[in-house]
Amino acid sequence: MIEVTRGDGPIVLGLPHTGTEVPAEVWAGLNETGRALADTDWHVDRLYDGLRDDVTTVRTRLHRYAIDVNRPPDGASLYPGQATTGLCPVTDFDGRAIYREGQAPDAAEVTRRRAAWHAPYHAALAAELGRVKARHGLAILYDCHSIRSVVPQLFADRLPDFNIGTNLSTSCAPLVEETVAARAATAPGYSHVVNGRFRGGWTTRSHGRPAEGVHAIQMELAQLTYMEEVPPWRYDAARANELRVNLARILNDLAGLVEIGSLP
Repeated sequence: MIEVTRGDGPIVLGLPHTGTEVPAEVWAGLNETGRALADTDWHVDRLYDGLRDDVTTVRTRLHRYAIDVNRPPDGASLYPGQATTGLCPVTDFDGRAIYREGQAPDAAEVTRRRAAWHAPYHAALAAELGRVKARHGLAILYDCHSIRSVVPQLFADRLPDFNIGTNLSTSCAPLVEETVAARAATAPGYSHVVNGRFRGGWTTRSHGRPAEGVHAIQMELAQLTYMEEVPPWRYDAARANELRVNLARILNDLAGLVEIGSLP
C-alpha cells in the first residue's frame, strides 16, 4: 500500500492523498457520495513527476476516505473551531455523509485502520527522512497537496493558488519558508498565502523538526491551476505545464539551499 521511490537528493516528497484504492471492506460501507471519491488530490503525483530526478517520494495508494494519513493519530482536530474532516472521515468536504446508514467506522475499526495504514505510512516517511538526513546532514520534507479552489464548507471565497503551510513558521527554518514564499510570489499570474487556511497537516507538524535538521513544508495547490474541478476531474495539460515550471523552480530553490550550505 505504501510506495517509496528513493532518490539521492535532499528532498522527500510526501503524497498522502493521491491514492484512489479503497479496501473492499471499506468500500462496502460507502454510499454513492463516498464512492465518488471527490476529495482526492487528483493528479498531484503526475504534477510533480519528473520535476527533479533526485527526489525521494513516499506515497500511499489508499484513499483518504479509508483513513487520512495527514490527520493526527488520536483524531484531534488540526483546526479547532473550523470545519474539517477527521482521521477516518464520515463526511466529504461539502459536509455530506459518505457512509451508508450505520456503516461508519466505530472506535475499534478506527484503531484497526490506524495500525494497518496510518502508522506504516509515517514509518516509511520517517525512514526516508532519516536516510536522506544521513546522506546530506539534513532533509527537506515537501508535502504535496491540492484541493478544489472553492469549498464553502471549509473556507470562504476562492482559495489562493499556492497555499504554503509551516505550522506558523515552526516546522522548518525561516529560510525554507521564505524561499518557497518568494518563488510563489514571483510566479506570474498566481496568488499565494503563507499559513492561511492551510497551515500544514499532521505530516508537516509531526515530522518537521528544524532543530534536528528535518525541515517540513506543505504546499496546498488550488486545483483550478492545473485541472477541471468537476467530474471526471480532467487534467489540463496546458495549465499544468505552466504550473510545473513554477513547482520545479520551488524544488530547485530548496535543493539549492542544501547545496550551498545555507541551512543549519
